[in-house]
Amino acid sequence: MSIKIRREKEKSEMKKNILKAANEIIKEEGIDNLSIRKIAKKIDYSAPIVYHYFKDKEDIINTIMIRGYQKIMREIASSQKNYKNPKENLEKGIRRYIEISLESSYEYKSILLNSSKEILDYTALLFKGAASKRQGIAMLCNSIKDIFESEGRDIDDSVIELKSQIIWVSMFGLIMKLIVENNINKNQKERLIDTLIDYAIKGI
Repeated sequence: MSIKIRREKEKSEMKKNILKAANEIIKEEGIDNLSIRKIAKKIDYSAPIVYHYFKDKEDIINTIMIRGYQKIMREIASSQKNYKNPKENLEKGIRRYIEISLESSYEYKSILLNSSKEILDYTALLFKGAASKRQGIAMLCNSIKDIFESEGRDIDDSVIELKSQIIWVSMFGLIMKLIVENNINKNQKERLIDTLIDYAIKGI
């Protein structure tokens, strides 16, 4: 192994350790209590070492949030199945998105409520043209387009995007309330999800 490759590997490992430590502190104490000093102490290094790999605390937080969002998107994409019935495909997709988001409730809430520019570059999706830049909206758009095509109906792509954005906002609202009101029993939770899906599909 060359010196350059070894150094790159060491650098990657150190960044990974810093992010792991920061994530543990955030989960234990909350994001507001994260500090470079605490991260340094947790990994048994001095604060200047942490600054060597990351510009500041915000840089560390943004990196954690972006990676968390990418992980959620990968899990949702990998769980997608192409059912013969386009409406069933959309129904299963919405349900799985909600399930995965609730399973990663801490990450989901922290990421989607973050308004920093760096995070919004990944998570913002209410702007015109979002379907060409955001994976989540693109998946919804494709499902809705399949429904219209299967029924022989025409619809403008911009309208499909709007419908997708409104469905996503509805899912987001329900997910956030289920995270906050975490004492909702399983039966009521399922009824809420079923009703959202029913309204989403009927609204198409």
